[in-house]
Amino acid sequence: MKKRATETAGKDEQLAQTSLRQFVGYEMKLAYLLIHADMMRILKPTGLRIVTFSALGIVVENPDISQTQLAQALQIERSGVVVIVDELENADLISRNKVEGDRRSYALRATLKGRNLWSRTEKLVHDHEDGILSGLDRSERETLKSLLGRVIEDNRKS
Repeated sequence: MKKRATETAGKDEQLAQTSLRQFVGYEMKLAYLLIHADMMRILKPTGLRIVTFSALGIVVENPDISQTQLAQALQIERSGVVVIVDELENADLISRNKVEGDRRSYALRATLKGRNLWSRTEKLVHDHEDGILSGLDRSERETLKSLLGRVIEDNRKS
């Protein structure tokens, strides 16, 4: 009896995925879940989470960025970025510096430790992507990235 229930459950799961996998959004969700789980595994030894990895990368690339600009780049509420900045600052990965003439604003800058961690972690993430996308050749990867970029840009709210 157990075998039948398992077989039926397997068929139901396959049927549900067959119905859903006709949608690009569902395929993107499945791909995202795979990428997200592997990214968490890759980042765990570094002490970074996906959001802190992203924030660190933005700060490294944009020295003296404000917390408001960082929130916009990460597409999160400004209040949410404070927690991320605190986490990175407490780990000595970024510094929060006062902005002359604006007592409410801070300029964020990666520390040497933050820049070094970024360099090491960037390599790990490239390796992660190489693994996840190993079934695609270079041209297909570039096409995938280009198409995703077009979807994002074409639907960005002004």
